[in-house]
Amino acid sequence: MRILFCSDTYPPQVNGVSVVTAISVRGLLARGWECEVIAPRYPHDANGLVVDDGGARVTTIPSIPAPVYKEIRLAAPAWGTVRDVAARFKPDLVHCATEFVVGRLGRRAARRMDVPWCTSYHTDFARYASSYGVPWLRGPIARNIAAFHASATRTFTPSSPAKADLAKLGVSTVEVWGRGVDIEQFHPRKRSLAAREGFHVGSAFTFVHVGRLAPEKNVECLLDAYEMLAQSLPPGSVRFIIAGTGPSLPALRARASRSVTFLGTLDRVHILPALYASADAFLFASTTETLGLVVLEAMASGLPVIATPAGGVADHLANDVNALAFPAGDALACAAAMRRLMVDAEARERLRRGARATAESRSWEKELDRLDLAYREVLSRPMFIT
Repeated sequence: MRILFCSDTYPPQVNGVSVVTAISVRGLLARGWECEVIAPRYPHDANGLVVDDGGARVTTIPSIPAPVYKEIRLAAPAWGTVRDVAARFKPDLVHCATEFVVGRLGRRAARRMDVPWCTSYHTDFARYASSYGVPWLRGPIARNIAAFHASATRTFTPSSPAKADLAKLGVSTVEVWGRGVDIEQFHPRKRSLAAREGFHVGSAFTFVHVGRLAPEKNVECLLDAYEMLAQSLPPGSVRFIIAGTGPSLPALRARASRSVTFLGTLDRVHILPALYASADAFLFASTTETLGLVVLEAMASGLPVIATPAGGVADHLANDVNALAFPAGDALACAAAMRRLMVDAEARERLRRGARATAESRSWEKELDRLDLAYREVLSRPMFIT
């Protein structure tokens, strides 16, 4: 069986969508599928259209950096390339992992070849409208996304709140899938004194945040909470590490005190797991996640989490079991939760155990088995092209 993935983001770009798509490809290859990928071309790959990704052929389309947010690549509408790849590969199924240029070209190819196509709903772009100062666009964006997914054979989304959102928009063929985490890559045993020394935190209680630095992530709330806490404690007793990059980075740097460290994008195989495991707690303030993959990664690393239980994060956040919850945008409540973790060793240990147990119940192997079965079910049904 052959499946063609069409995505507007893919490694080496690092974000939740690219990571989950690459994990899906590797997992399906291990389960006997033939896979190909069409994705944007990144600057390092300027010399060729086709590269190999552990058994999956990846065809790249020319792209340019998005205005303001240069880390995002905008793919050219290269229909000829997508058409030719599909004609050569002859997929039984097309999966459109994103709603933008490459995803829509994949839908066009599936319709042209009369094969079923599935979609992923990873990102609630409609809610982003308010964060970027254009709240009047929320309705049109939501309707556009709904129309894209409603015509798919099946849509996969990683949380029950996201599924409910799609149902309100009239999308009915939705399956909750993708709530997985690599519990071996992210593991408490990756904690080490050497790693803490490398991050220059010494014996200080260390909070960490990982993710894109963009308005919808609300990292400003975390910085405000951290500054409240730090100002009430002896110098050097607490640190905050922020990993990731994005358009908000300059403003966040200007807002932060000297005890906040910005690390940029980290290697996911070695450095990021060590950062998670060697910190003392994880902070997260976004309310727009369909999953919150970094929260699961932190939990797998044995970190107690302090986060807002909104969107997909609410699916795996249990207050006082694996995390401490605080209301959206409430920096004072966040600071109080941070202080509690610092002074209550018993609570920290209980939340560490709860976090790891949550992650162990959501290993990627189980999710990939479910994806394999879901695709086979799609292929077994009569085909209706909309």
